[in-house]
Amino acid sequence: MRKINGKRVVLPLVCVVLGFMIAFSYNLTKEGEGAGKDKAWDQEYELRQQLIEQEKQNRELQKELLQKQENVSQIEKDLAQEKQLFFNLAKETEKYRMFLGKVKVKGSGLQVTLEDGTDMESEANVNNYLVHEQHVFKVVNELYISGAEAVAINGQRLNHDSYIICNGPVITIDGHQHPAPFIISAIGDPEVLGASLDLPGGIKEQLVNENIIFTVEKQKNIIFDPIIGG
Repeated sequence: MRKINGKRVVLPLVCVVLGFMIAFSYNLTKEGEGAGKDKAWDQEYELRQQLIEQEKQNRELQKELLQKQENVSQIEKDLAQEKQLFFNLAKETEKYRMFLGKVKVKGSGLQVTLEDGTDMESEANVNNYLVHEQHVFKVVNELYISGAEAVAINGQRLNHDSYIICNGPVITIDGHQHPAPFIISAIGDPEVLGASLDLPGGIKEQLVNENIIFTVEKQKNIIFDPIIGG
């Protein structure tokens, strides 16, 4: 019987063991790579979901911001309207105070002087050449209609309930007598006031035809003090 050589037996055994170890290591490596890929994919998926959720929240916040901006814009419009309303009320109040003579007024305007006629014929009626209250009324009314803020006659300021009465050669304004000539001062746009008086067939032409001396001057600085006790 032949004797088995020990070296020949050990070498194949070593090769088998080494091959098994290499195969096991390869499989272990493959499994590790697969697990790593699965874990990375899971992390990527989770991050994508978080990003989608964050974008959704951002869209909701943007909608909420736009709504709040619209609300603020509406509030600003409402406040602007209220401010304009209060401004208009204050302006109207000041206008009525001026009309009532409660506040001092100054500005540019006109000065209209009405004088008795002088070219009187020998047999003419003297009353036809005198300034009467209706002449003064016509001028005052036309000035107010044309936008005068305040009017005075011979320095006496008129208010909402002033009255004018003719008494011979003088007129009485709120109980105070004034002789001719009658100087009617008005604060307002001098161009507008003057144009309204000088219209063809207007107040100036009417009074001149009634023998009244009618003169107009523009004034840069007219001042009316408040009516005391008015």
